[in-house]
Amino acid sequence: MTDKKLILVTGATGYVGGRLVPRLLEAGYRVRCVVRDPSRLQGRAWLHKVEVVQGDALQHDQLVQAMRGVSVAYYLIHGMQGGKVHAERDLQAARNFAQAAEDAGIERIIYFGELVDPTAHLSPYLRARHETGYLLRYGRVPVTEIRAGMIIGSGSALFEMIRYLSEREPLLICPAWYFSQAQPIAIRDVLSYLVDTLKTPDTIGRVIEVGGPTRLTYADMLLGYAKERELKRWLIPTPIFAPRLSAYWVHMVTPIHWRVVAPLIEGLRANLIVRDDAALKLFPQIQPIDFQTAVHLALGRIQQDNVETSWSNALVVALGDVKPYEFTIEEGLFIERRQVILDLPAETVFRSYTGIGGGRGWLYMDWAWGMRGWMDKAIGGVGLRRGRRHPDEILTGEALDFWRVETVEKNEKMRLRAEMKLPGKAWLQFESTPAPEDKKKTVFTVTAYFEPHGLFGFLYWYAMWPFHKFIFDGLTSKLASRARVLAHSH
Repeated sequence: MTDKKLILVTGATGYVGGRLVPRLLEAGYRVRCVVRDPSRLQGRAWLHKVEVVQGDALQHDQLVQAMRGVSVAYYLIHGMQGGKVHAERDLQAARNFAQAAEDAGIERIIYFGELVDPTAHLSPYLRARHETGYLLRYGRVPVTEIRAGMIIGSGSALFEMIRYLSEREPLLICPAWYFSQAQPIAIRDVLSYLVDTLKTPDTIGRVIEVGGPTRLTYADMLLGYAKERELKRWLIPTPIFAPRLSAYWVHMVTPIHWRVVAPLIEGLRANLIVRDDAALKLFPQIQPIDFQTAVHLALGRIQQDNVETSWSNALVVALGDVKPYEFTIEEGLFIERRQVILDLPAETVFRSYTGIGGGRGWLYMDWAWGMRGWMDKAIGGVGLRRGRRHPDEILTGEALDFWRVETVEKNEKMRLRAEMKLPGKAWLQFESTPAPEDKKKTVFTVTAYFEPHGLFGFLYWYAMWPFHKFIFDGLTSKLASRARVLAHSH
């Protein structure tokens, strides 16, 4: 061990935070992660090596408790939804954090901020990122702010945006933001700066801008990726900026939600370049790699199926609550999630959804499910009417109409894999988990997953999406009603 300091990491469920934690452990530090929902860290290889504390950045007392005994705290919290309301929540979280750090007596805060041009017109999201650093520095605890622009790495939002646009569009109509200057930086270099800041006293109280060695436009990055993949791509420049329209277009042709894309595009109203070379003097040991090398390494990780974290990890931010409806796109999967809190035990809710299908039918718009099964049968698929072995009991591996039961965890979960003919892969998952605030209540979650294959799979999803509103909303409601009936019958 090189150091026994206890380091607090917020945002450990996010893209950067999820990679920072193992780097800190490798460097010999003790690490404590504060997260709103500890279950979201399950499956991390490093989980058993860290302390995990449940806490909300909007709750001052919880933060103070989480900071007890901490030397340095990393502030990696931010919302990707954008808009005035979310920006205000981000700023309130920063105020709470600065005050809690002072009350807990920690030595320093390290904030990972955004490389922006403060003289340019900023979106609410980017303005909040800039003002967050100011609010943290306004407190009495010394702050180091590391500002980076576009991050290149397997799973990063920018890299995935470049990758999907380059792979899917031979001819690209380019708005004006394609030609703004940026200084993309590899994720490995970002992590090096964040970790080495701990052992560099001269960084205390400083704002440090970091970037890669080369200034590029977004168009240059697209062509650079295409070169790495040996793809021929043609760009047609246009004078319009159209950030919202651009974000929607990227949303339509890539797996990335427009709310994630919009801040990236808004940032390109101005040049996102390093204007202060302090990082070169403070960290002479770090030699940032160039864009082309970063792309090569990121592609290598994807091809080896070794993506450590993804931009989508942080879509449900620590500031959020249980949402009745949520749509996200995570690592190529289209995901629709519906949640409702029921004043019922988990085992009753479990009995409700594991009894679906077969002779009992699908409870809501059963004729639509029947029609989908008939269409599948007509093109050589399994159809809906395979039924189920038993009206109430269900086992992993069994057929259930045009689904296959992939997972059953008693009183907790059932996941079905679609076996109908589709331009992709689909799953339908039901979960019943005790509510965090009241274990006598249950959070009932219905999640539809779709992994599109090719352009037709992509078009299929958006053609079906409008119908999902009625079908899955109704299904969730009917299953909740059935659970209440089951509770009253016993």
